[in-house]
Amino acid sequence: MQAMIFSAQSADALQKVRGRALIVWHILNLVRAEITDIVLQHDDASDLLETTLGTGAQFGARLRYCGPPPGLDAAIGVEIDHAFNHAHQARELLGAAPFIGVSGNIYCPHFSFASLFDALEESDLWGNPYPVDERDIAWISLVKNPPHRPAGDFALTSFSVSNEGLPRHSFAGIGIYRPEILAAVPAGQTIDLLALLGEFAQRAQVGGDVYRGDWVKVDNAAQCALLNAPFSPPALPGQSA
Repeated sequence: MQAMIFSAQSADALQKVRGRALIVWHILNLVRAEITDIVLQHDDASDLLETTLGTGAQFGARLRYCGPPPGLDAAIGVEIDHAFNHAHQARELLGAAPFIGVSGNIYCPHFSFASLFDALEESDLWGNPYPVDERDIAWISLVKNPPHRPAGDFALTSFSVSNEGLPRHSFAGIGIYRPEILAAVPAGQTIDLLALLGEFAQRAQVGGDVYRGDWVKVDNAAQCALLNAPFSPPALPGQSA
């Protein structure tokens, strides 16, 4: 099993919460699930991730990097929370087996990636293989709608993700995907993963469940400060807070 962490900007994934960069929380949790082969996708032309994290040996992982050529930032045009970019390059790195994907700018320190291992089923209860064009192409985690997305993204019925229905939940930026999903991204283009999942959900090819553990999308330094605030040491007598 391999994994890909996708981040629009390297600096976002390197924001620290409780003394660790967001992306390091993911790496450690992936390694805890015995997933040590990890591709880091980014969309800026800096080598900030690579110079900061290196080969990943210090985490017990092998890190590889997938991004634009030096001096060429990905032209996204609009802000996209979850995106598959450089998909053909990523597919070469990830191989032919399903892979776990997680957004680099979320904080979910207790998520068990091992829970996704058997989520994409190959056959029905009687052992009959699902037709390739009918089986789930993705299994995603959904969360309670955060303040920035009150209307949610998807409905969930009997572990089947749909575009219509109530109640609504928001995509957590976590899932397991078949590599064929990357083939849906035109060469050299960026595609919004949320929109792509919506297309496959329309074909009843996306499964999922609701994650009820700690989960926060960290958009800026202020949010990061709020997450760190409860763990700040109290002011000593005579010091200002």
